[in-house]
Amino acid sequence: MGIRQTFKKWTAYQQTVRELAALDNRQLNDLGISRSDIQKIARDHARAI
Repeated sequence: MGIRQTFKKWTAYQQTVRELAALDNRQLNDLGISRSDIQKIARDHARAI
């Protein structure tokens, strides 16, 4: 994997964490997500890119 692809994945991870962390607990609950799931979801999203 090249540096560009690594940076793209890292950026996607950071953005996903930032956006999900900005939601309140009610909004996360509506999505079926708990705060402890945010990092795993972000990793899975970045890995899919």
